Amino acid sequence: MKKYILFFAVAGMIVSCNKLAENEFEITGKIDKSLDGKNVILEKQGGMMGFVPVDTAKVENGKFTFKGTVTDPSLHVLNVDGMVGKTEIILENGEIELDVDKDSIFKTKRSGTFNNDKLDEYYTSINKMRREMMDFQKKNKDAMMKAYQSQDTVAMNKLNKKYQELSKRMQDNAIDFVEKNPKAYISVLLITQMVSMQTKPITELKKYYDKLDADLKKTKEGKELAEMIKNNGMPAPMAPQSPEGKAAAQPGKQAAGFSAPNPDGKTVSLKESLGKVTIVDFWASWCGPCRKENPSVLALYNRYHSKGLNIIGVSLDDNKESWKKAIAADKLEWTHVSNLKKWDEPIAKLYRVESIPATFILDAKGNIVAENLRGSDLEAKIKALIEAK
Repeated sequence: MKKYILFFAVAGMIVSCNKLAENEFEITGKIDKSLDGKNVILEKQGGMMGFVPVDTAKVENGKFTFKGTVTDPSLHVLNVDGMVGKTEIILENGEIELDVDKDSIFKTKRSGTFNNDKLDEYYTSINKMRREMMDFQKKNKDAMMKAYQSQDTVAMNKLNKKYQELSKRMQDNAIDFVEKNPKAYISVLLITQMVSMQTKPITELKKYYDKLDADLKKTKEGKELAEMIKNNGMPAPMAPQSPEGKAAAQPGKQAAGFSAPNPDGKTVSLKESLGKVTIVDFWASWCGPCRKENPSVLALYNRYHSKGLNIIGVSLDDNKESWKKAIAADKLEWTHVSNLKKWDEPIAKLYRVESIPATFILDAKGNIVAENLRGSDLEAKIKALIEAK
């Protein structure tokens, strides 16, 4: 209890010394001086590509600054010219401090305000577990490949069980964070992700929502989460889209657009890969569960591709030859892209993918209609969408 009393005492001192008005924010960023002259772009969610720019600052003497006004906390991202990917921040009243790693923007440290401290706290805990998963995959890659090639189901099931245990720890970590942080803005986003992916029954997830701070429930995201829970996991239908495009026409949110190199080095976009139904499939050559799932996905593709099913595979590989060999070995005939950044894959970051395999099913307009379906559930959904008039 003492540490919380100390935290709030210090927080009170910071507020009392803060020169900002009640609705103002200031982002102060540090970055390597070798990036002097580069633009730093602040973006918010929205638009065809998932994010739209709202402000730009230039790096000078290893520093950059943004200032502005804000009402409710909201998720924003920053990207730097010449760096791959984006880093997330919570835009809110106060002095936000960022320490950007010049080698990986995903290692950015956030501090200065309550919600950015909490965001950094959560990502730090997730990164530790993610490293454990990566270490496990690296250590057992050869064993899994050998078991897969020989169809040794006993060995595959044993390795898959251990991998799923590690994955479950990440899910349990998110739940534990939400329960301990009912005032943190990221708790709303985490519950929304759980509801969307239906990792637990809606009735149980509603209990986490009910315990959230009243102010969080009043935010845009809090209200959207309440509607999702009310609609048993589906977002509420939105208003028809105007020519200016202020609101989406379909239930469910539009998938964030992306572009990345295919195995031949040609840049391919999600937009040009859309079919009547599209599966965005996150996988990797080293991922045993992914490789185990590939034969059934291939059968589904062969059955429905001529009727409008497309798949775009996003690989979390970091070795191009391993990626290409896996595509050939598993006879995966659909579109494939990757930035070869493993867990630093920017598309995975964009879609908040924390474990693989992970799939997102899109309709003809690019709206997400389901996530992480497997087996008969996946086929039933594809069949229903294909046959829909």
